[in-house]
Amino acid sequence: MMTEHFRYIVVEGPIGVGKTSLANRLAAEFDSELMLEKAEENPFLAGFYRNPQQQALSTQLFFLLQRAQQVQDFRQADLFQHRYVADFMVDKDRLFAELTLDADELALYQQIYTHMTLDAPRPDLVIYLQAPVDALRERIANRGIDYEQQIRDDYLQRLSDAYTRFFHDYDDSALLTINTRAMDPVNNDDDYRAIVEKLESIHSGRHYFNQSSFAL
Repeated sequence: MMTEHFRYIVVEGPIGVGKTSLANRLAAEFDSELMLEKAEENPFLAGFYRNPQQQALSTQLFFLLQRAQQVQDFRQADLFQHRYVADFMVDKDRLFAELTLDADELALYQQIYTHMTLDAPRPDLVIYLQAPVDALRERIANRGIDYEQQIRDDYLQRLSDAYTRFFHDYDDSALLTINTRAMDPVNNDDDYRAIVEKLESIHSGRHYFNQSSFAL
């Protein structure tokens, strides 16, 4: 069974790709503790989408402090007694910082990041969800969060490219990359079961799943 060798699973991907919804289904499926990113708690996020240059540093520093608390809480967790599914990696905080901050702001951010030494436990398995910008835009529109409607397509493209670069060389844990362009593992049970069956065959290494025969 998948959860016998994967105690800590992370679902990752760009905004709107469906990581939180899939993490919820997997946590329920495998009776796991659920750890969710709490973007809605960031008071600067709505302002960032309206004016990225003005709010980028405040937004990233809030997320950095939030991650520090999440890491502290997670370090106290017993990975041998519980299973965990999360919809974020701590590493993604630096990915967003590099994408949104100017050179001076990034230098400051990196100093604070280094000082805080965010050394979170490594996941056993990362599920990386991909989707083209038009699909991300449609999903963002459908979930109806007001401030997200201001996200620009060029930002979504840069974010997707940043995720692609990050996972191109990622080897810290088993990695399953899923192209969700023609899949809906959240609402389509056949798509979801196909992914679960794929997970059962994974123990380590890099894997890819592209079930193009399914439609959203």
